[in-house]
Amino acid sequence: MELRPGLRLESTTSETQVVVVKAPKPAADVDLRCGGQPMREIDPAGERLPSDAEGEPALLGKRYSDDDLGLEVLCTQGGAGPLTVGERPLLVKGAKPLPSSD
Repeated sequence: MELRPGLRLESTTSETQVVVVKAPKPAADVDLRCGGQPMREIDPAGERLPSDAEGEPALLGKRYSDDDLGLEVLCTQGGAGPLTVGERPLLVKGAKPLPSSD
C-alpha cells in the first residue's frame, strides 16, 4: 500500500487504528501490518480476521516509527497485535528531550 501523510488505517484483526504522520520518500509500497495481517483504510463495514500474532499491543497516543524506511504513524485507537512493516516491528518513538531551563 502506498502511504501518505494523513491516511487513516485500521487493523483487520483488532480495534487498532493509526494515522500516517510521515510517509517514506520517495513514495514506496509499504507492507504495514497489525497482528500479522495487512492494515486497510478505515471501513466501518469491514470484517475482522483472526490473529495469531504475538507481541506488544498498539498503545493509544503513541507514535511508532521505522527510521530506516522513514515511516511514522500515530495510534489513534489502541488494540491487540503488534504494528509491523512486514515481519519487522515498529518501535515506539520516544519523547524529544526538552532544553534545560537553567
